[in-house]
This record gives sequence, C-alpha cells and structure tokens, in this order.
Amino acid sequence: MRYRSTRAAAEQPGIELGAALAAGLADDGGLYVPAELPNIAAIDPALGLPAVAEHWLRPFFADSTLASALPQLCAQALDLPLPRVNIGDQGDQVLELFHGPTAAFKDFGARFLAACLAALRAPDEPTRTILVATSGDTGAAVAGAFHRLPGFRVLILYPDGRVSARQAHQLGAFGDNVHCYRVDGSFDDCQRMVKQAFRDEALRERCSITSANSISLGRLLPQATYYAHACAAHSAETGADCNLIIPTGNLGNALAAMLVRACGGPIDRIVLASNANRVLPDLFAQQRYQGRPSVATLANAMDVGDPSNYERLAWLYPGDSLFSAGIEAEAVDDQQIRQRIVRCYQDFGYVACPHTACALELLARKRERGDGHRWLIAATAHPAKFETVVEPLLEHGVPPPPALAALLAKPSHADPLPADYAALRAQLIAIS
Repeated sequence: MRYRSTRAAAEQPGIELGAALAAGLADDGGLYVPAELPNIAAIDPALGLPAVAEHWLRPFFADSTLASALPQLCAQALDLPLPRVNIGDQGDQVLELFHGPTAAFKDFGARFLAACLAALRAPDEPTRTILVATSGDTGAAVAGAFHRLPGFRVLILYPDGRVSARQAHQLGAFGDNVHCYRVDGSFDDCQRMVKQAFRDEALRERCSITSANSISLGRLLPQATYYAHACAAHSAETGADCNLIIPTGNLGNALAAMLVRACGGPIDRIVLASNANRVLPDLFAQQRYQGRPSVATLANAMDVGDPSNYERLAWLYPGDSLFSAGIEAEAVDDQQIRQRIVRCYQDFGYVACPHTACALELLARKRERGDGHRWLIAATAHPAKFETVVEPLLEHGVPPPPALAALLAKPSHADPLPADYAALRAQLIAIS
C-alpha cells in the first residue's frame, strides 16, 4: 500500500507507510491518505480488538517496513477495554472509548503510533521530537504513550485556560522527556504554530520533528479498528448495519469511522456532534466549507474552528458527494450540554462528559423527531476529567479512574509560550 498527500495529483506514486508515519505531514502541507481503499472482509466480532485490528490493518501495512511487526504492534498498543453500555429501552448503546491510561479515546491511536515509531527507529538515529497541539486530550495521550520511551522527546502545546483543570494537570505531570507549554491563544493558534514548524524544512532537519496529532496516519488507522470491531459486534447482535453518533472537533475520530465504512464495514448512517463551533454543521447546511476562529465551550476538546482533517474528508468524498453520503452534523451549545448531562443521569443513571453529552443530545433530538433506529454513541472521555462541569450538575463527585488519579497526585508544570511561531521555534531548538 502506498500513501500520498491530499494535495497531490492522483497519479503520483506516493510513499510507503513507514515513511508516511515518520514524516507526519506531507512535504506539500497536505495529509497522507491511502492511494487506494481496500475492501476488507467481514470481521469475527468474537475476537478481541488486537486480533480484529491486525485483520483490518493488514492491507494498509502491505509492502511496508512494518508489515511483519503488525501482530506485535496490535497486541502491544490496542489491548484496551472497549465496552458497549446499554442506555434506554430502544437498543441504543454507548461505546466507551476512555478506558486507556489517560482516560480518553486518543489512547488507542497514541499508543499505536508510539509503538510504530519505536519499531521504525534505527539504533543510531538522533532523538526524534514529537510535536503536538492539543485541545485537551491528545496531549496527555501522546505524553503517556511516549513517556520515557528511548529516542523520543515530546513537546505539547495547549491553549492556556481553555482545557479543564484536570486536563491541564495531566499535561504537565509527566516530566522527563515530555515538555509542556501553555500557549496564550486558542487551539487554532497551537495548531497553526505546529503546522508552521512542519513547513520549516531547516527546523525539521535540525530537530527531527514528527507529528502525533490526528493529522498522522498513525492515529487515524488504529482509531478505525475500534469502530471496525464495535460495529461488527453491534451488527452481529442486531442483524443490521450500525448507526453512529460521534462527537468531533478536528474530525480525526469521525474520519476513522468513515474510513471503516468506505472499506466495507457494517456502518450505515454517521452523525457528527459538534459543540458551538459550527463549522461542520454549517458545511452541511450551506454545502460550503469555511474555517473560522474557534470559540471556547464546555466541550473544550472539540473547540476547533478549522479542522485539519477536513482535507481527508474532502479526499474521501470529492465534490458534492459528501452531501449524499449518509452523513450529517448538528451543533450543541453549552446550555444544552449541561441539560443533557443532567437528563442522561436522571433517565439512564449514566454519567457523561461534556463531549459525549453532545452526542447524547443529538440522540435525544432523533427520538423527538420519531427516529426509530438503534444508535451507537461514541463516548470519548471519562467524565472525571471534567469535574468542574459535571460534579456541580449532578451534585456528587465523579471519582477518577486509577491511572488518572495517579497522574493527578503528581506535581505538574507547564511553561508559558506566546502564540508566536518564532517563540516555538526557539523552544524546539533549545530542547534539541
């Protein structure tokens, strides 16, 4: 399998997977995508996630330097719980993706990417810098995956004051080879600075930079495997293709589900749940994409005004085909998030984080409109990471899972950084 940039001509030959993972971003600024999409045979849902992932990923690893290592990579990185929890009496389920070490869905992709890059690294290779912008959960997952991993350092940028207190503490609690910076700006500023660094050829050569954001294929491909597994199991139980509601900001998690469907997976309808950053709902309403500055919300990990993965969305659905592809998007404001957290707990006894609440709000709207389909809701983060939002609404505590509690017990530190590329460049040179 070869991979080429979203900005490259279709006839360009592309590069092999290992090179695409190491590069992170294509030289022309685009995102790497498969040169072709395989049709993947039906998956036995009785198998665990590592075995399903190995089956699903095999075509994407064909002819790669990592092909022989695929079974070990899946066993090492993807052996995480993937429970589906029943809610209500209409067959709906919540797919809990937050049972990894940093209590967010991004643990799956970050652990897999770290395993891949470690397998690709030559013994005499200089230390590689993993540069990542985060709107909340990505940074902790990447830090956890690469923490103390020989041959790697991590540099995290997050928007100061725009992540939850526990998210911020997580980001600064790793230390060692993880460097954390609180940026005086938005996530879009952080993302812009990271993209500038990848376009800076002299800096890339000097500091050996690669990406761990959702722009990396090493994040996208493993995230597709949990949808392949969960939807195959759901379909086997119900006898029908799965319908998904996915909270999304930078579009990486949603693209993973779309990729599974494009490769023949048992997925029918896909609904994107946005917060007050309406770029995706407006895309479907106006049939025109327009990025914009992000606004701060309770569902802060989705505070993205110009999703990087839009380029992959446009690649997967060229022209106007997106608008007839069984995909839709709706926005949920902060007040609706609060109300849905309370209502979900009252109705189902289920505690949801603000991001998952966006998806549950769209499920409630479906029911109000008379929709009788069964829906699978992607739950993206543990509610204990957002205790200042969730606990006052429910009027009781939400205990953090053990791995999160251990990080919260450690000291935490993040250095201030202006939203200025020159400042980031200086820091990268200094730590290298």
